[in-house]
Amino acid sequence: MDGIRFTLNGTEVTYGGNATDRLLDVLRDSYHCTSVKCGCKEGECGACAALIDGVLYNSCCVALGAVSGASVVTMEGFRETERFTALEKAFGEFSAVQCGFCIPGMTLAAEALLSKNPHPTEEEIREGLSGNLCRCTGYNAIVNAVANAAREGDGLW
Repeated sequence: MDGIRFTLNGTEVTYGGNATDRLLDVLRDSYHCTSVKCGCKEGECGACAALIDGVLYNSCCVALGAVSGASVVTMEGFRETERFTALEKAFGEFSAVQCGFCIPGMTLAAEALLSKNPHPTEEEIREGLSGNLCRCTGYNAIVNAVANAAREGDGLW
């Protein structure tokens, strides 16, 4: 067996384990991507979010075999981008981060939304973030931060 090949944060990797291993576990345990968090193991909280070929997925619900040949991006890879810088600035300005547990997933959800809709309405932002649970901020600060990033980062998405 040659292993399962995919691109992780811009680097080609080959995983030699089982194709049914959860992407979440492989990202954390084999590739040390600690931004993906194990929150619920059921796809309900969004803490384990990753972008697979630009689409947001909860990695706890993805078998590694499903990413064969795909591009997987976690916060470790996304934080090296100009788009991340715009979101990071907005999250700071709007005090949208408290404990930080949900923020990698929220940030990737914002990226997934803005890459398809660079000028979302508040309702579209709330819908785009709806798969991510936050126990600290009450969501308004996060929604406002994403809206500001969309305005301030015009042309990035």
